[in-house]
Amino acid sequence: MTLSVALALLGKLYFTLDIVVMRGRIHHRVAIRHLHPRFLKGIIMTTLISASDVVRSTFNFTVDKLRLEGPDGFKTPYYGLFKSDDNSCLNAVTAKYSPHTTDDVVVLVEAAEAAFDDGVNVQCHWRNGHYVVVEPTREHRKAVYGTADNIFPRMIVSAGYDDRPFRASLGMFRDACLNLARLKQVSGTSVSIRHTQSLRPRLNELIDVFSGLKEGWKSVTETVAEMENRQVSLVSFLDAVYPLASDATPRSVTIHKNRTEAIVKRVMSECYRTGRTFGGDFMVSRWMAYNSVQGYVQHVQRAGKGGDRMSRMDQTLMALEDVAVDRAEALAIAA
Repeated sequence: MTLSVALALLGKLYFTLDIVVMRGRIHHRVAIRHLHPRFLKGIIMTTLISASDVVRSTFNFTVDKLRLEGPDGFKTPYYGLFKSDDNSCLNAVTAKYSPHTTDDVVVLVEAAEAAFDDGVNVQCHWRNGHYVVVEPTREHRKAVYGTADNIFPRMIVSAGYDDRPFRASLGMFRDACLNLARLKQVSGTSVSIRHTQSLRPRLNELIDVFSGLKEGWKSVTETVAEMENRQVSLVSFLDAVYPLASDATPRSVTIHKNRTEAIVKRVMSECYRTGRTFGGDFMVSRWMAYNSVQGYVQHVQRAGKGGDRMSRMDQTLMALEDVAVDRAEALAIAA
C-alpha cells in the first residue's frame, strides 16, 4: 500500500512524500525536484523504520554506571546503575559489572530480522531492563494439532539490569492459549552471557544463535511434535510438577486441590477449542500437559489482583523463569 502526497512550492519545486507499508515495515520516500529543465535535479532520501529503529526510539535513554559515595565523599566499592531519563537507580553492582547498552540489543534484533529474510514486528518492554520480542511473518507457522493449535517463532532478548545474564533465545507463541514460552532443554536455541567484561566480546555468540534461528526453529517444532504424540495422565503429571508433602497442612492440601482443578478446567476448555477429546481417564498429550502448567502460570498465577495486577508482558516474562514451568518442560520432554 502506498500513500503519496504532492505539494507545489513557488511553481518551481514540488515535494512528494510516499508512505509505503510493506510486510509490516513503513518506508518514507522524500523527493525534491526542480521543474525548470536547466536546473533539473533529483534528491531522493529514503528512511526505513525497521525493527532496530523501533528499539532505539522506545529505549531512547542510557543506563550509566556511576560510583556510589558514602559520607564526606567516601568512595565505596559499589556502583549504581542510573537510568538517564529519570535518574532512577536500577541496581547496585561491583566494579566487575559491565552494563549492556541499547546498541547491544539492536545488534541482536538486526540479526533476528536478517535470519528470516523478511519483515518482522517487535514488541519492546522495559522492566528494569530491555526486553524485546521479535515476531517474524506468519508464514513460519507450524501446525501442532488440526487448525486451531499452532505455534509461531518468537525471538526473545532478555537484558535486565538485575543479577540475571544477558540472554538471547528462540521461543514460541501458541495461538490456542496465547502463551509465549521457551523450551530451555532444546539445544542451540539460547545463549546467555553474564554482565562482566566478557559481555561485549562474547556478543558474537548471541548473534550466531540468532543468525541460525531457522535451524533452531526446526528443532523446536520437532520437539513439540514428539510431545504431542506421547500421552500422559494429567493428574499424575500435575502431582509431579507440584508435589505435595506427606505432612502437608490442610491449607496446603486445599491450595493443591484448587490449583489442580483450575488447571484441569483450562485443559478441558483447550481440548474443546482445538477439537481434542478429554475423557474420564484424564489422559492428554505431553504437549497439552506442559501447556496446562505454562498457561496457568502465565495467565492465572502471575496475573495478580486489583492494583497488583501485572501487565501482560510482565506476566509473560515472569512465567519464562518460573520453576514449575521448567519442571513441567523436563517432565514433558523426558524419555
